[in-house]
Amino acid sequence: MRQDKIEKFLAYEGKISITCISSTNLVEQARKIHDLSPTVTAALGRVLTIATIMGADLKGKQDTITVQIKGSGPIENMSVVANSKGEVKAYIKNPHVEVPLKENGKIDVGGAVGNTGFINVIKDIGLKEPYVGMSPLVSGEIAEDFAHYFFISEQKPTAVALGVLVNQQGVKASGGYVITAMPDADEQTIAKLEKNLSEILDVSTMLDKQYSLEQIAKEISKDENLQKIGEPITPIYHCDCNKEKIEKGLISLGRQELEKMIQEENEIEITCQFCHQTYHFTKQELEQLAKTTK
Repeated sequence: MRQDKIEKFLAYEGKISITCISSTNLVEQARKIHDLSPTVTAALGRVLTIATIMGADLKGKQDTITVQIKGSGPIENMSVVANSKGEVKAYIKNPHVEVPLKENGKIDVGGAVGNTGFINVIKDIGLKEPYVGMSPLVSGEIAEDFAHYFFISEQKPTAVALGVLVNQQGVKASGGYVITAMPDADEQTIAKLEKNLSEILDVSTMLDKQYSLEQIAKEISKDENLQKIGEPITPIYHCDCNKEKIEKGLISLGRQELEKMIQEENEIEITCQFCHQTYHFTKQELEQLAKTTK
């Protein structure tokens, strides 16, 4: 399986920005960690893919973006955290949801997510307060929902494509692209782009056929003078939890809550919702933490 990658391009003399991602390994890792059903693999895989693209646009090394999907479907909640280095982690409330296939035989992501609900995007970029953007779900298919989010919350005319191919072994291909029109993009350029997009293969099919990200960008733009910008980023599933962070979380509960915990339990185990790593605390450790709290 080839390495995952994010690459950015400019087309039509800088009038159109194209970001492409292959995320097959990333989504497969999430599938294994969370024991996802095929339907949820397709849904969470799309959210992981778009969140990773959005994370790659962050400037600072410590900057993070959290994407939350709260829909009316049986999945209910999905949450993905990404940073500028391509590191991403995810939580999902109901990982084993299955719904009937659509009439065309494809996974019904919209049915599992629901077509009513919200996208919340929280950008922590080192300011006093994080930036929070919100928009309603329009289909639950994720790509359409994020195109709507970019238009409503960030005033960016954007096309989004996301795809996850799942078979009995797991994730066969996963990826996507985001196309943004720059302020100087004219109607003729946009019309040409729309025509191209109506004629090309699904992004997951192109990735399954081993298209490179540059080939995909050329299929999208039909621009032989396509310009690659910046260095490629390798996205990975990475959780930064550790025992020290869990301790801080316990301390934040306050002495009263910790003392109650000590009375009720001799020892406790806390499992990280992003990676399922389990942290064990003895009664003595809890007593020590209680002493440091107010």
